[in-house]
Amino acid sequence: MPYAAISYRVKEGYEDELAELFANIGRVSSPVLHDESGNEVGKLLGTAVFIEGPMIVRFIHYSGGTLADVGRHMSNQPAIHAFEEELQPYLAQARDTTSPEAFRQFFAKSTMRCLTQVSVDTLKPEATSEGVELE
Repeated sequence: MPYAAISYRVKEGYEDELAELFANIGRVSSPVLHDESGNEVGKLLGTAVFIEGPMIVRFIHYSGGTLADVGRHMSNQPAIHAFEEELQPYLAQARDTTSPEAFRQFFAKSTMRCLTQVSVDTLKPEATSEGVELE
């Protein structure tokens, strides 16, 4: 099941305010992902958000579909647009996420390059729980 990471560059010194903002983010209306034709292709499984200095990274865990399907889904969520508006004062550089298309452009641009993804699902069948290290 794939993961994606989205980066946010923020102003330093607002860690507590950002923690509160992310803690109170509205939820998506549905976890179901659709492709460009509207066919159900996957599901959002969860997210996690981390901050260190001027960098926030949001990890997105999903199954099925593509990262473009995730971005398209998120771009049409009113709760996400409301969150993005509240986030604007804390961003190091303003960005336009007011329309679904603008949001999709931001999403694609801020997606971090994945170097590796390892999970129990990717271990070889002959591997056992003893002595197996995840990278």
